[in-house]
Amino acid sequence: MQKTLLTSFLLGVLLFVSPFQHVWAQVEATKATSSIPWFAVKNSAMVVQTGDKVKPLSKDVTLPNGIRVEHLTRSVVLTNGTRVKLKEGDMLSLNGEFIRKNTTPEPEVAAAPAAATLSASAAPAAPAPASVPAPAPVSNTAPPVAPTFTYRPTAPVDGKLKGVVELGASGFNLFIVRVDNQHNWKLEKSEFGNSLVMENMATEEDVRNGLKTYIGKMLDFGVSGRDIHFVVSSGAAMSDVTRHIVRSLEALKYVVTTVTPEREGVLGLKAALPTPFADKAFVLDMGSANSKIAWLAGGQPHVEDTYGSKYYEKDISDAAAIADVKAKAEKVPARLRSTCFVIGGVPYELAKTGRQGQEPYTVLKAADAYSQLSGAKIKSGLNIYQAVATATGCQQFVFGYDPNFTIGYLLSLP
Repeated sequence: MQKTLLTSFLLGVLLFVSPFQHVWAQVEATKATSSIPWFAVKNSAMVVQTGDKVKPLSKDVTLPNGIRVEHLTRSVVLTNGTRVKLKEGDMLSLNGEFIRKNTTPEPEVAAAPAAATLSASAAPAAPAPASVPAPAPVSNTAPPVAPTFTYRPTAPVDGKLKGVVELGASGFNLFIVRVDNQHNWKLEKSEFGNSLVMENMATEEDVRNGLKTYIGKMLDFGVSGRDIHFVVSSGAAMSDVTRHIVRSLEALKYVVTTVTPEREGVLGLKAALPTPFADKAFVLDMGSANSKIAWLAGGQPHVEDTYGSKYYEKDISDAAAIADVKAKAEKVPARLRSTCFVIGGVPYELAKTGRQGQEPYTVLKAADAYSQLSGAKIKSGLNIYQAVATATGCQQFVFGYDPNFTIGYLLSLP
């Protein structure tokens, strides 16, 4: 949707100082013929609308300008941390144009945007948990009160910048790390939530432009072109849209690496398991398409592959998924069951509800302590978490905010 600077300014004024009916009529007319995705609140739920096509928004999305759309809280988080609570009928375009249908101030809004086009450059703030109906009850195995995890990884010395874009089952993720010759590493930059591509709501040209933007961001950050990598997760490899993405990357002369679930588990273990815990902990990497339970056996990685947090999409029952997860988790050696390091999308949603500042690790509470979270994916993820806890008797599940299998891939490179 093309608008001049003057039009954007005038629209910004209209959003907050006029009844706005005539502006809304213009937006409705334009939206009907537009191919640009719009985020909106309809029937008290966040949706994505492209023309006449409407889909529920099932995860948080970060726009190209850094603004984050929270699907659970139905809010927009600006890059300075300001949260704007969306009301019924409010809309935000993929380009950052914000249209407020109602002009009554919302109590949750700390500060309203001053113009119709929202913009800034910093990373988005983490969303707050929503108070919504609880998932199915589960028994309490993990500790009810989460203690603090004090371990801190060794910082790299004179490290080299490396970048990777993960093409995951739920979207694009970008990571830039600094790695030294001892494989000590530090996450320097990350971006999450570009899911419109994976949901078939973007054209191949949109994909190519988005990839160019990601590459440009890494180059601007100081990553050499030779140290930019693209990895397709085992879950995303099963998606039809992945082929379009790979073609776009090949047209840009980049090589894309596809990993198997076992390889994904090995790489996740490499990134998530701290060296001091190699002989007394294991790793749970909970993905959307599959989950990996991994540990070191005689110094060599061992991986068990099981269901991911979207198993319900394959018509797998809770009972069947839980049984398989338990069977795989029971193989973890007893000497490694004191601590489980956890990574993945659903565990992140659990951990961020209790994160203290910018701590790199958060000890998860018992599965039944997250009753304020809802949704099929969350419920399924809690079932997986509880199944591992029950099978192993592990009393300390530690979520790491920075590790993931793509960083393990970077650590595996010469």
